[in-house]
Amino acid sequence: MVDTAPKGKPHPGLMLALLAFAQFLVAADYNIVYVALPDIGSALGFTTQSLQWVVSAYAVAFGGLLLFGGRLVDRLGGRRLFVAGAVVFGASCLVGGLATDPGVLIAARALQGLGAALLSPATLMLVNTRFGEGAARNRALAVWGASGSGGLAAGALLGGLLTNAWGWEWVLFILVPMALLAAVAAPSVLPPDERSSSDASFDLPGALLATAGSSLLVLGLVSGPEAGWGSLRGVGSIVAGLVLLAVFALVETRTRAPLAPMRLFRNRSLVTAILIILVFQSSLSGSYYLFTNHMQDVLGYDALQAGLAFLPLTVVSMVSSLKLTGILLGRFGPRATLFAGMAVNGIGMIVLAVTMTTDAPFWQLLIGLVVWGIGGGVTFPAMFICAASGVDPSEAGIASALASAAQQIGGAAGLAVLVAVSTAGLDLDSDAEPALSTVADGLRTATWVGGAAAVVGGLLAFTLRKPGGPAPQPVGEPSGRADEIGAVSR
Repeated sequence: MVDTAPKGKPHPGLMLALLAFAQFLVAADYNIVYVALPDIGSALGFTTQSLQWVVSAYAVAFGGLLLFGGRLVDRLGGRRLFVAGAVVFGASCLVGGLATDPGVLIAARALQGLGAALLSPATLMLVNTRFGEGAARNRALAVWGASGSGGLAAGALLGGLLTNAWGWEWVLFILVPMALLAAVAAPSVLPPDERSSSDASFDLPGALLATAGSSLLVLGLVSGPEAGWGSLRGVGSIVAGLVLLAVFALVETRTRAPLAPMRLFRNRSLVTAILIILVFQSSLSGSYYLFTNHMQDVLGYDALQAGLAFLPLTVVSMVSSLKLTGILLGRFGPRATLFAGMAVNGIGMIVLAVTMTTDAPFWQLLIGLVVWGIGGGVTFPAMFICAASGVDPSEAGIASALASAAQQIGGAAGLAVLVAVSTAGLDLDSDAEPALSTVADGLRTATWVGGAAAVVGGLLAFTLRKPGGPAPQPVGEPSGRADEIGAVSR
């Protein structure tokens, strides 16, 4: 088991600041390239069909390698993988920013996804194991969640500012010193690692199956809108990915040291959190994309203006994560907090959809953005608090990776579905430009669907145990610690 009492006793405030900074970095990268895509396409000669791979290459590598990265974190230690992930992430951003060819940029984005697949579970594992379960961890995850929800919104803002000021390359260059700063600071700020003493072996077949299955599933989801859902790359990749993941689940029940122990799925908090993360990220990822397109394609905003449009959402999400999440969890528990967060998040998207007309002034959109930001800011840390509840420290890395994998798969699925909804009324085979009102109607309908999905998905929170109910018995812990470990679930 991983020793959770670090010998060097690093300052908890500095440690949390570094972990929150790393989460901000990964989250900001998720959206930072969106508003730069038109400039990237023109500069490097991407076709309309191939341009999406600037986003998709990162998503496929990130989502496909998360389980493998999570288990490496458990085996080799959070600090080692944090440093390795940050270095790979920063180096690949540099290569991508210097790219003069579409193939080089796509390869760099895939390598960036590998770095994120190491950095993300390492960051979340360190939060979950270095801050005691209960109030301390809730506060830490509120800060971490504020950095994540703020980073998602700030990515679009930074993308617009940098593209307008210095060119598309800087949406990648800006991440290089940030990632390398995190890598340099880690040895002095983060606690030293100790290898897990429970089992020295590694589940190579499980790692290969999980990586191939997850990668194919995400590949199929991001390829569907471009290649067609009935194509080999679309539905074929999805089916192949699901088959490999089913084989992976079978292998995990029979191996001595599984990559993802099946007993984790008996943790109700973790399973509920994974399902909510899938729904939340599905609606969130697609809606960011839809709102960016509405600002640029319908209202005619340039990259800078479109980026600035995300500023209210950025500020509101971070403030609600920091100020509201802990209060709501302490007073009402995770069931009510998660449901309220998801419901407010979805209602904000629906309000935004109603106001997304072809001539809407920005102040008209502001109400929906603020409500959306409040709900999203509360939901983001709360669902990861639930994901960490009752998980043994020696399996915190893989549990974090499962939650993060749900994020990536949900984001890819949501983007694919909502883009399909938004373009359902367009004649994509025609050379004629579609009417602006038709484009706006499609974006508005898809945003409404994303909001409704978030509201309905919030009902999943009621599968958690009621406050005051019996605490879940965590795997690997004696019954005498059930009350302590199950505190969040209660």
